[in-house]
Amino acid sequence: MVAVPELVCPAGTLAALEAAVDHGADAVYVGLRNETNARNFPGLNLTQSELASGVRYAHNRKRKVYLALNTYAQPGRVGLWRQTADQAIAAGVDAVIAADLAVLRHCAQHHPAVPRHLSVQGSATNAESLRFYAEGFGATRAILPRVLALNQVVKLAAGAPLDLEVFAFGGLCVMVEGRCALSSYATGVSPNTCGACSPASAVRWEEQGGRRRVRLNGILIDAFEKTEKAGYPTICKGRFKVDNRVTYALEEPTSLNVLPILADLARIPVRAIKIEGRQRSPSYVARVTAIMRAALDACARDPAGFTVRPEWAAGLAALSEGHQQTLGAFHRPWR
Repeated sequence: MVAVPELVCPAGTLAALEAAVDHGADAVYVGLRNETNARNFPGLNLTQSELASGVRYAHNRKRKVYLALNTYAQPGRVGLWRQTADQAIAAGVDAVIAADLAVLRHCAQHHPAVPRHLSVQGSATNAESLRFYAEGFGATRAILPRVLALNQVVKLAAGAPLDLEVFAFGGLCVMVEGRCALSSYATGVSPNTCGACSPASAVRWEEQGGRRRVRLNGILIDAFEKTEKAGYPTICKGRFKVDNRVTYALEEPTSLNVLPILADLARIPVRAIKIEGRQRSPSYVARVTAIMRAALDACARDPAGFTVRPEWAAGLAALSEGHQQTLGAFHRPWR
């Protein structure tokens, strides 16, 4: 047996939180229902009473709940981020995931006993950055951006003053972890402030000629045949006419999947692996969590002989964005 990373799973609803806990999550990350978190969609996230219920549910089963407080506070409005942190900590969350320096300082000063995790939105990619957050704000964990190769993660872990967490499965972003100029240009709103790549108020669906067209603030970004699976629309994953050919000009929809390197991540070691997807359904969360739990347990039993089982690969392939998978930046042999 070897120590394996903590399995951190998403929950955009109370039902998803319970599904994650029931199917093997070690910890669940959630947001409250406002723009302080980076999945600020109508109908998503928890109310204060739901958060309290979710914390009780998780703690009764010896699991943890982390608060995603990972957008950046706006001038004159930092009180909302502070209040959200205070409310969640009063409900019993086990850690706060934040990037804004004012929010990190507030949590360090007023809730020193509650661990602070540096959000991926903080974009810490070198030892000096990690040391800054550890020494200046008492951060105990950093969630690494999805731009680092595996050997870079190895080097960071060797001298890191805090624990490291990496993404393991789910959607990718071609931008620098939410700092999307495309979305800001189209809508006038930054994902790192409003908490959504494509604000729901700017999205419009229309039926035309047997196809489903989608616009973001009036800009046509894709058109789907009736038989096509249509995900939530973002410019980076839209299809556009380039050189008289309609194609994914920026990024073809695909999902990160680290199962092939799970044993490598355990050996580094990274402290936790994270599943992306607080916007996903409870069914999705349950299925991905169960597969990752089974894989982690198998890795713990026999790290040297760990292999990806066909049923795991098939299960995750069926849930992948665009039905494709990649190791992303982790696999860059030229590095």
